[in-house]
Amino acid sequence: MQYRKLGNTGLNVSLLGMGCMRLPFINGDGHQGVDVPAAIELIQYAANNGINYFDTAFGYHGRQSEAILGEALEHKRKDVIYVTKQPFWEMHDVSTIRRNLENTLKKLRTDYIDAYLLHRIMPPSWDAIQQREIFKELDNFKQEGLVRNVGFSYHGDAETFKDVAAKYPWDMCKVQHNMLDINREVTAAGIELAGKLGLGVAIMEPLRGGGLAHAPETVKNVYDNASTIRPAAEWAFRHLVNMPEISVIVSGMSNMEQLKQNIAMFSQSDMLPNSLSADEKQTIADARKAYESIITIPCTACNYCIPCPAGVQIPNIFTQFNDAHRFGHFDQPRRAYMFMRNAGGDATRCTSCGVCLEKCPQEINIVEKLQTAHAALEGWHE
Repeated sequence: MQYRKLGNTGLNVSLLGMGCMRLPFINGDGHQGVDVPAAIELIQYAANNGINYFDTAFGYHGRQSEAILGEALEHKRKDVIYVTKQPFWEMHDVSTIRRNLENTLKKLRTDYIDAYLLHRIMPPSWDAIQQREIFKELDNFKQEGLVRNVGFSYHGDAETFKDVAAKYPWDMCKVQHNMLDINREVTAAGIELAGKLGLGVAIMEPLRGGGLAHAPETVKNVYDNASTIRPAAEWAFRHLVNMPEISVIVSGMSNMEQLKQNIAMFSQSDMLPNSLSADEKQTIADARKAYESIITIPCTACNYCIPCPAGVQIPNIFTQFNDAHRFGHFDQPRRAYMFMRNAGGDATRCTSCGVCLEKCPQEINIVEKLQTAHAALEGWHE
């Protein structure tokens, strides 16, 4: 297993981290909950085979994930690094902020957290976060030894990311980046900035919810003609491995086959920063173009159609639908659509008012395509 420094924290972390948001379900069905024995077996195998970085959160798997991780690794606590996250919407006041941390410590069966992250900072919520006493409490937790390092996970544009990174002496950040979304979210420039600030950088969604592990025919042709033959997932991982600012790449591995393959991949001697040749970089660029050519609904996510009077998350729905067809892999898009449904933004909210039709520069029949997307994406439960 390759290891890297987690910024200036002093922690030496496995380049491959295990995410605990996609633990195995009973019979593969989210309706029946997490298969706890299988999840514990996975986590313990990871810890026994080089992975020391385990990422979970307050709300994962109906607030069960932390407890499962704690049960699995209580006997190896000194050998592993726990990173967990508390969402700001659960941080109502000083008492709830502390109570949530205390509950997390109990679930993880530990008396300290290696890195405690403010979960899912997004541009619309950033002002509200700064109005609460969150930063003061994070300072208190560090002084008391309950939390050794403080960080944040982020979804949003690069400009807001710069502001977030500058407002508090963070120890690390967790951001979304992958070979397809080079101009979305924080971008490579944001990752470079985090590195210059001395932050440990953890990457989420390195395979776009597993999608980049599935190469459709046009992408497969690119990889088959590369100077070096590799699986699709490895090309996606190597795009990130090449960046020296990245400390750890967090993957949500939900079965033993995935876990073993990834451990073997990240144990190769050339999984190093700045290791990609010019030819290999071109292969990744060509694969990106091939992925981008597979579009089912010609939505460019310009966002002119929103806000929808009924609250429908139109561009997000089309993005998930296109990703499902682009990758030939529906699980993650359907899971994302479940969260839209829970938030009241799915296609069933559409009233066919037609306001969006007048705004769409691509002249998409949005009302009709929403129903198409809904039929393809509905049905995920957990």
